[in-house]
Amino acid sequence: METLNSVLTRSSPSQFLPRSLRGRNRGAPGSRFLLLFVSVFFIALVSSEYSSAQVHPTESQVKAAYLYNFGKFVRWQDQSPNTASIKICVLGKDPFGTVLDSTVAGESIDGRKIIVKRVVKVQDAATCNIVYISSSEEGRLGFILSSVQHFAPLTVSDIPNFVERGGIIEFVEQQGRIRFEVNLLAAEQSHVSLSSELLKVAVRVIDQAAP
Repeated sequence: METLNSVLTRSSPSQFLPRSLRGRNRGAPGSRFLLLFVSVFFIALVSSEYSSAQVHPTESQVKAAYLYNFGKFVRWQDQSPNTASIKICVLGKDPFGTVLDSTVAGESIDGRKIIVKRVVKVQDAATCNIVYISSSEEGRLGFILSSVQHFAPLTVSDIPNFVERGGIIEFVEQQGRIRFEVNLLAAEQSHVSLSSELLKVAVRVIDQAAP
């Protein structure tokens, strides 16, 4: 499995950004490029220099980049690595518009094309690798989480207390930045393996069952 350290130390930091965010800060020093890369991948690693960087991704861009990059540090135990694509699904009202599509356009992970799909019914998420659960679905979150567990996707949301309620990754805002929390037990129950590199930069990791 690719390590975060190996990604960070490659020769061209800009190549790790989604294509939609590349080339927007060409006049800045390489160190700023690296800081931007880290901020979009894992905001927990950003130093104070980021505040003076020229590029300021929107909240949607940051979350879309997270969804894209989570796929690099996750393995689905019940899925063949030879599967041709990695499917990111948005369940419920889509908060991204075209941002998510443009973020993953032309991208791949381990040679697997990334596909974005919008779904309304839980059963339509059966083939999804990553399921972003929109805040519009908060009222039926318990039902959704218990249902999709059979499909074993990586579940992600910004619904409050998402990880405590059985979700795997929850977006949270801290000091004006988007970060994330992880429920390790929920990942294990869904047969999803999370890289230790990913866990290191989560702002909180819990290991508890849904209430």
